[in-house]
Amino acid sequence: MAKENIKRIKIQEQKPDLKIVKPVKTKPYSDIDLNNWKEYSHIKTDTWWEFAQRDNTHGHSNEYHGNYIPQLAQQLYERFTKKNDIILDLFLGSGTSAIEALNMKRRCIGVELKQEQVDTVKNKFSEKELVTDVNIICEDSASDRVKEKIQARLDVMREEKAQFLVLHPPYDDIIKFSDKKEDLSNCPSTEKFYELFKKVAQNGYDMLEKGRFAALIIGDKYANGEIVPLGADCAAKMREIGFKMKAVIVKNMEGNERAKGKTANLWRYRALNGGFYIFKHEYIYVFQKV
Repeated sequence: MAKENIKRIKIQEQKPDLKIVKPVKTKPYSDIDLNNWKEYSHIKTDTWWEFAQRDNTHGHSNEYHGNYIPQLAQQLYERFTKKNDIILDLFLGSGTSAIEALNMKRRCIGVELKQEQVDTVKNKFSEKELVTDVNIICEDSASDRVKEKIQARLDVMREEKAQFLVLHPPYDDIIKFSDKKEDLSNCPSTEKFYELFKKVAQNGYDMLEKGRFAALIIGDKYANGEIVPLGADCAAKMREIGFKMKAVIVKNMEGNERAKGKTANLWRYRALNGGFYIFKHEYIYVFQKV
């Protein structure tokens, strides 16, 4: 028996009413106290995530096509980040990553291609927050320039690298987000989409601290009568870069559908007519930079 355990038993025998407080045990990338692991029943540890609806409180909303639900950030941040860590999101969109970073006492650097979207997201934060906790960059995430701009923001925030990476790209050409040729939703082919995505993922890898984690949030699509496995193919690109895959999580899509209404019946007809099944899920791939 270890000396520490013998000493603890002797103290309890002498003072039976004295509560022994266990030392905090955490991983380098998380604030979760493993000595009190039973207190984290809200943290999901399986690979099926189901949410009845998206969280539209604490600054979140559903006004933007393609934004992922905040519950994903809540789960991932608590599992793989510590307070004051920097989350790097290379497809910031409506700012879900940044909003939840502040809610959970983390910080965020977000990159967004459209200036008008950058301006919209900035209005969700105070001037002070935009200096100390949230930095939003208008740039092409697949470019070489973006790393210099991210590094400049990291320097201001007194960090060498980011501690968590979020990648929630367009699902190829399913939804057009802009008219810009650099926009991944405007790629002339799925092969070009994969090429640009890999460049974005490489930039994220380069700006991520060693040993820390990344999440790819993505779904598949149908085209020309067959499934195009965007999720698996993009995950493969990340492995080619050097990421180690840690998990493949399946999440129900009900939480982030908007105004589906009567179109559900139309899709049911199309499924029966075309010999396919209607997507009710998307993926969260978890990686680690080793």
